[in-house]
Amino acid sequence: MPYPAGVSPSSLRIALLGCGVVGSQVARLLRDNADELEQRCGARLELIGALVQDPTKPRDGIPASLLTADADEVLQSGAPDIVVELIGGIEPARSLLLRAIAAGASVVTANKALLAHDGATVHDAAAQQGVDVAFEASVAGAIPLLRPLKESLAGDRVDRVLGIVNGTTNYILTRMDEAGVSYADALREAQDLGYAEADPTADVEGHDAAAKAAILASLAFHTRVRLEDVAVRGISHLTAADIAAARAMSHVIKLLAVAERSDDGGIGVRVAPAMVPLTHPLASVREAYNAVFVEARAAGQLMFYGRGAGGAPTASAVLGDIVSLARNRVLGGRDPGESAYAQLPISDPGSARSRHYLSIAVQDRTGVLAKVASTLADHGVSIETLRQDGRGADAVLTIVTHSSSAAEIKATVAKLRALDEVRDVASVMQVVGD
Repeated sequence: MPYPAGVSPSSLRIALLGCGVVGSQVARLLRDNADELEQRCGARLELIGALVQDPTKPRDGIPASLLTADADEVLQSGAPDIVVELIGGIEPARSLLLRAIAAGASVVTANKALLAHDGATVHDAAAQQGVDVAFEASVAGAIPLLRPLKESLAGDRVDRVLGIVNGTTNYILTRMDEAGVSYADALREAQDLGYAEADPTADVEGHDAAAKAAILASLAFHTRVRLEDVAVRGISHLTAADIAAARAMSHVIKLLAVAERSDDGGIGVRVAPAMVPLTHPLASVREAYNAVFVEARAAGQLMFYGRGAGGAPTASAVLGDIVSLARNRVLGGRDPGESAYAQLPISDPGSARSRHYLSIAVQDRTGVLAKVASTLADHGVSIETLRQDGRGADAVLTIVTHSSSAAEIKATVAKLRALDEVRDVASVMQVVGD
């Protein structure tokens, strides 16, 4: 339980739930930086146990006596002050965190899936017990991002958040753009380098970024946003032709997590590939790096950039949270806690407005341009630029529209695909404003 006012502990007990790549780095940093961390926290941080699946498997730098497969040994007998959850997934992580909170421990987690799926349960339990929940490492690895959104911008009004929050997809798109490799080859490179899993679905189909988008939107707009509120589209359908079209427009394609205020007073949250002008700061974010661009009323435009994954970078964010919560224990304070007072509605994904890029394979015959343009006009979509490439069976129209809603574009594309003159609408993508 939190220490009474005026009573400062000489040491704080830290328990790890999970001790893989990140957990092992957290344990190493706790050990190697013990003296400095004590000075920063005001108390010695003592690792008292690590819950693992196989205690017989050695972990570099962690005494075997601290490894256990028994949750009771860590959470009950150990009586930790701070519990660090690095298991991932929904269960058993949620149940273990709730047990730790019920026992009076503050908790640190890097579990984006749990927070996006059911963060409300964890936050409500912590508020009831009067303990802290910290989760800086759940989005964008080592980048100090969530605490600035939560605290530094607490007096401001955030209008929009744009983020490259998945290193795997950013590496793939960088290689496709800069080296001209295919999607399949770029994915294989990412897997060989350890950026992508053997099953890359969560990354390339946008699900990982969607969980992070929900967390960012919750903090930026003081509203509980769940994973199911995020419209998602991945990058697996992208082709060399899309990359070339972006380059021709002086743009680059990025998988963006977007959370923004809508005209209807709600908020829209989505993850999708988008064309970003080369003049935008996010366009220069390469390979496996992450960056989040925030637009606020008073602060203006801010960008947070750095390594978004990896054992040491993520462990750095976890240690930052541990130090923060340890200071609270020593001083008898608490973090501000969850801010969900606004309760803004989630806008229909179809209401999101932006310019759009369309790549349309057409029959090379007289009148096709007029037929396509008429179809767009019938749905209230106006054309900013139009170009035809190729002849005969290779004829392709590349169109960039003026600002239109996603619903208008969807209806337009459905009608275009029904035209005899259209062989296929090969690609549809949002275009971030210059």
